[in-house]
Amino acid sequence: MSKINPFILGIIIFLVLVIVGGIVFAYTTADKTPKTYSAESPDRPKAELSASFADLGQMKVSEIKTLDFFLKNTGNQNLEINNISTSCDCTFAQITIGDKISPRFSMHQNPNWMGQIEPGREAKVTASYEPARMPVKGKVERSVYIRTNDPQKPDIVLTLVAEVN
Repeated sequence: MSKINPFILGIIIFLVLVIVGGIVFAYTTADKTPKTYSAESPDRPKAELSASFADLGQMKVSEIKTLDFFLKNTGNQNLEINNISTSCDCTFAQITIGDKISPRFSMHQNPNWMGQIEPGREAKVTASYEPARMPVKGKVERSVYIRTNDPQKPDIVLTLVAEVN
């Protein structure tokens, strides 16, 4: 009986892991395209915001301020949200839908993440501004960007302003 060369065995195990990983990746990213609807259709998701603007007031460069916006689906189809990003690496957004919490988003989008808000439900969008990451002083305006499948509000912008001293 001959033994299998450990090098060959290692290559076989590596290839199996790569193939399985590829299949898992393909499966988990296969349906990441939001469903589309007509703007005239009564049977569609509808994104409604509690607010789209917040004044954080005066703050020091060393401070961090966080606040919540609420995004409600008043339509009768799932509201899908994705491509969340911010205007600066000093600004962050995180989405909470039910008991699920998204990754923390910044200036660089995470195209693999998508959330769904069922009809009549809402998501909490937590926005944070951390001026020490990109120190500036004076009046500052930062934004959080959210893409939706609501044909009347495909792009949502949440604006934060502050006076940094």
